[in-house]
Amino acid sequence: MSEVIRITITRTAGSAPRDAGTQMMVWPDRTAGTIGGGQLEWQAIGEARAMLREGRSAHQQTIPLGPALGQCCGGSVSLRWELGQAIEAQPKRPVWIYGAGHVGRALVHVMDPLPGFDITWVDTHADRFPQTSVTTLVATDPARVVPHAPDCAEHLILTYSHEIDLALCHAILSRPFGSAGLIGSATKWARFQSRLAALGHAPAQIARIACPIGDPALGKDPAALALGVAVTMIAGHHPQAKDQTA
Repeated sequence: MSEVIRITITRTAGSAPRDAGTQMMVWPDRTAGTIGGGQLEWQAIGEARAMLREGRSAHQQTIPLGPALGQCCGGSVSLRWELGQAIEAQPKRPVWIYGAGHVGRALVHVMDPLPGFDITWVDTHADRFPQTSVTTLVATDPARVVPHAPDCAEHLILTYSHEIDLALCHAILSRPFGSAGLIGSATKWARFQSRLAALGHAPAQIARIACPIGDPALGKDPAALALGVAVTMIAGHHPQAKDQTA
């Protein structure tokens, strides 16, 4: 018999901590993943370990998230316990972030813990990166690493140099990409549009770069700007704002 139980949220109704399809694994001595924490997860882990002890292979249950469970979500979740081999890997969206300055650091700080993003962080010097768990790339010419990004990558340009920013825009527009966002003001973007056009890019292609980025309602503080970009990224939209000064 396997020594691991996979727990899957098969259905939710009303307010619930995680969505249907969320999974976690439970071994006798450890866990991986989370179905939302709290008493729900605690009791689910207990049931999984009881199954391991008793040799049971499958179980299903719908659990109200009310006062009886010590949670106030108010909805309910249906769980399936089964002997499992591993958490089914979910595809992640490749996000390439250029620039490890204040905004770049704030953005990685916000996005790194989020599920669903595979972050690659690029800057010109190794000592510009803080300690982090994301993939970092040191490139004296960041535009030269752009061809190594997946065709579906989402690019966020936040470097300390307008010349590097422009070179990155040119490199990204010269190949397939998922989306691109550039920090800066409307004035900066107007100048970039002219220069990118002079480099041979069509207006429709240039318009695929979102600039400015963030949510102006949140302000220009790096953390606020990063939050605005992350929220739109989570929603699957281009990270564009009406105005933001670099």
